[in-house]
Amino acid sequence: MRLNRALIKSFLPIRPKHSHKGTFGRVLIIAGCEKMTGAAVLCARATLQVGAGLVALALPKSSQCIAASALAEMLTLPLPEENGILSKRALPQINQFIQEFNPSVILIGPGLSKSELIVEFLKTCRIPCVIDADGLNALSALAAFPSLPMPCICTPHPGEMARLLDKPVSSDQAQRENYAKKLSAQTKGVTVLKGFETVITDGETIYINPTGGPALAKAGSGDVLAGYISGLWAQLAAQEGLNNNSALKAAACGVYLHGLCGDLASKILTDYCVLASDLLSQLPNAFKEVLDNE
Repeated sequence: MRLNRALIKSFLPIRPKHSHKGTFGRVLIIAGCEKMTGAAVLCARATLQVGAGLVALALPKSSQCIAASALAEMLTLPLPEENGILSKRALPQINQFIQEFNPSVILIGPGLSKSELIVEFLKTCRIPCVIDADGLNALSALAAFPSLPMPCICTPHPGEMARLLDKPVSSDQAQRENYAKKLSAQTKGVTVLKGFETVITDGETIYINPTGGPALAKAGSGDVLAGYISGLWAQLAAQEGLNNNSALKAAACGVYLHGLCGDLASKILTDYCVLASDLLSQLPNAFKEVLDNE
């Protein structure tokens, strides 16, 4: 089924008048390294701007001041690192913070590089996770891809999908849909296979996204998408629970809005000049187009 504005409008989380930040979920983001602090900040900004109530960013200690000064609205958790990359020694601190912060959703992977922390964390985590970028690369490096112990949304681009399934992924749309379904069956979660006409599936229902284009082909675009999906899932949890149904809706909304942001930005800036941060600037306009749809 191809996504459209009316369907996305019906999927969007409700924003009651009598609400507070706790109503709209808490997201913990584990992201960034010395060379990719920007990825972590883009994720956090996107998660907040799409409507999540509270966002905390766990990142290497050396990057904390940069991130905190870039986005005043988030919490930060500075953690032990080795050569600018999160250390496995940070795991107890993350687990302790999770008990205190009580996140609805955890986003892990953007800009983490080859941190040994990722696999150890995913093996034991029970909080619903959005797994992106280096989170997916860490899983694909395992000899046997594990079944994950928590509800999850995986967001691979074709290269990451090829590593996860250990086979090339062509541009043929029927094959892309089959591979996305296969990954969902393996993880028992939702898959977002990025690219032209992004595929979103829980292994049964398949949505094809019509928005977006070359304007999205820039560094940081995927970080924004991961933030959109995480923030929407945290909000939908309050009305539908943290399950594959709410995950599928959050992924569909995030992908559609992300592509629409790219379309709107490209009309002003051309496909050449759009930056990931420009997608965030267009998010209010994207919401307006969806919400005003009759």
